[in-house]
Amino acid sequence: MIYLDNASTTKINEEVLNAMMPYFDQLFYNASSNHKEAQHLKNKIEEARKQCSNLIHADAEEIIFTSGATESINYALKGYFEENFEKGNHIITCKTEHKAVLKTCEYLETKGIDVTYLDVDSKGRIDLGELQNAITDDTAMIAIMFANNETGVLQDIEAIGSIAKNNNVKFFCDATQAIGKIPIDVKQLHIDLLCMSAHKINGPKGIGFLYVKKGIRLTPLLHGGAQENDNRGGTYNTPLIVGLGKAIEISQRYLIQKNMHYLNLYRHLFEWINSKSNIRIIGDESNRLYNIVNIKIHNFDASIFVESSKEFAVSNGSACTSRIIEGSHVLKAMGLSDQECNQCLRISFDENTQIEHIIQFLKNIS
Repeated sequence: MIYLDNASTTKINEEVLNAMMPYFDQLFYNASSNHKEAQHLKNKIEEARKQCSNLIHADAEEIIFTSGATESINYALKGYFEENFEKGNHIITCKTEHKAVLKTCEYLETKGIDVTYLDVDSKGRIDLGELQNAITDDTAMIAIMFANNETGVLQDIEAIGSIAKNNNVKFFCDATQAIGKIPIDVKQLHIDLLCMSAHKINGPKGIGFLYVKKGIRLTPLLHGGAQENDNRGGTYNTPLIVGLGKAIEISQRYLIQKNMHYLNLYRHLFEWINSKSNIRIIGDESNRLYNIVNIKIHNFDASIFVESSKEFAVSNGSACTSRIIEGSHVLKAMGLSDQECNQCLRISFDENTQIEHIIQFLKNIS
């Protein structure tokens, strides 16, 4: 099977897997122990923390290890408003955010937090003027993702960060899809909190980090030991933390090379789609990641293709619950109907994807 679902998860890099293996058996110790055998593990954890901080131009002490982006999102949003409720009870987000953000905001509404859900245009981008106008004296946070997981569309993060800074509002950014694809400097972009997951960059599942700018306090989700400077109790998952650090190191080592590869694949796909009258790309065609492409095919049943294809692993813009098809909230926010949503396929690449795979895929949907 040709795997074109890398926005969902990626295959673990062999170098990452090899780096992790010793910490499952020979070096199985608890990193919080006081004996000398544990010191090596503490050093490896701090090495990984430094790799994470270097990735986004942060300080090492601003990185908190989590189980991934979903936990980080919950921690950032819930933890901030519980700790800083007196600073405002209003958050601004966007209708095309990941469900982890939207569901957390729905929960916050039950706790007395007001939430503004910004619209997007047909290209998937928010209106910066609407963002500015939505800010009130009670606004404490803006939560806007870097790159959309269904369309690859990039928001203007630098402009959003500047708006947040100029209005003394904290800016949380879900960078799960963007990390490892484009350079990110949290200081230059005025990002106060940021999250990611290792399994999106050929690392292991179940590990990620939350960047929290120095001076910001969050109420922990997990109370227990003093791990992560009392920010997250629980025994350190050393193998996964080592794997996260190694995946980040590799992603930076080959960043330019991978982006050229993605751009080449995207151009080939774009040229082919432009030659067809019944297929179009969903979302902004230039302000985007080039490894995620959502296409709409006229008179095409994406659900049937996704479920029945024995040759390709892809996603469609629908979520199935008890066999009931519900149109993607992202695509509907961009103006598509439920029927049109089910004519959409998301294909996403990694460095193992070749032009031959794209050609074969395009022949199958022609």
